[in-house]
Amino acid sequence: MPTLTGADWSAIRLTLELAAVSTAVLLLLGTPLAWWLACTRSRWKGVVGAVVALPLVLPPTVIGFYLLVAMGPNGPLGRLTEALGLGLLPFSFAGLVVGSVVYSLPFVVQPLANAFEAIGRRPLEVAATLRAGPWDRFFNVALPLARPGFVTATILGFAHTVGEFGVVLMIGGNLPDRTRVVSVAIYDHVEALEYAQAHWLSGGMLAFSFVVLLVLYGRRRGNAGGGVG
Repeated sequence: MPTLTGADWSAIRLTLELAAVSTAVLLLLGTPLAWWLACTRSRWKGVVGAVVALPLVLPPTVIGFYLLVAMGPNGPLGRLTEALGLGLLPFSFAGLVVGSVVYSLPFVVQPLANAFEAIGRRPLEVAATLRAGPWDRFFNVALPLARPGFVTATILGFAHTVGEFGVVLMIGGNLPDRTRVVSVAIYDHVEALEYAQAHWLSGGMLAFSFVVLLVLYGRRRGNAGGGVG
């Protein structure tokens, strides 16, 4: 019975590595953005929120196409990376990270913004009366209280990156050991009528997705039943 090949295991390793790096970048960039969206009264809040949410409604191929153009030799990002001596990002692991961050951004920013909004202003105002500065209030009050939102954002960001197909195919192509992730490997097996290998990889993705949803719904039910701890 056919099992996973060495190329398949390489795709799994690359997928997990991409998801881990992208999730770390998403949390780093998404936390201040979510904090701003939760606290600001700027007229630009709606515009920024809409831009962040675009990947929820745009086809992945559209996002991948425009990122490919932007990161190409004639695009603004491409000219910038070449000027910095980094070369071009398309068809590289770094390019996959950029695409993954853009595509999964709402899955991290929205849970974080909701968590920050749920805190309310009262805890921060109390901390301010105790002479806590803005940074102190953020790191020692807001972040600990928003911990459930960070857990949800981390899980969703990681899982969504693992399941990407259109964006990574447009930006990274299908280069073994460099840009060939699990979703692309499944596509390759189906095209080659290698259904047994496709079943192995697809079954693993299905089990992974089910466990992620089980954890998320289990946490929500626990939080609803147990109240605020």
